[in-house]
Amino acid sequence: MDGRERQLITKLVHSCMIDGKKAKSRVIVSKTLSCLSQTTPDVITLPANAIENAKPTCEVRRVRIAGTTHNVPKILAKKRQETLAFRWIMEAAIKRRLMSRNSQSLDQCLSAEILEAPEKRGSARKRRDDLHKLAEANRSFAHYRWW
Repeated sequence: MDGRERQLITKLVHSCMIDGKKAKSRVIVSKTLSCLSQTTPDVITLPANAIENAKPTCEVRRVRIAGTTHNVPKILAKKRQETLAFRWIMEAAIKRRLMSRNSQSLDQCLSAEILEAPEKRGSARKRRDDLHKLAEANRSFAHYRWW
């Protein structure tokens, strides 16, 4: 495991953390990785590929110009892209768990989301595509960007 993959796993642990319970989030991530090891032999690169496919390249910001509010597209920094990807994957896993009426554990739902993201499926990837469509639809307002 190189430094980049170790950093991604650490970020995954931090994004799973709720109310400062890092030990609990480490257990969830380790169970997720063990679930992933049953399906594929290369466990470490799978979350990295999932994050890579869920990362958005642009987003929209609401800017008020002359009394009207416009959605102005902007290019994202690499750190923000990764943060959004981690957040969306975790939110999708939590939503999947709630939709299954808590019959699945969070680590099973998280592993399912991580397996779907590299195949360009799943809720996180759909959210990325929706954001890109919105930015593409509002590209005519790009000249309002000043930051």
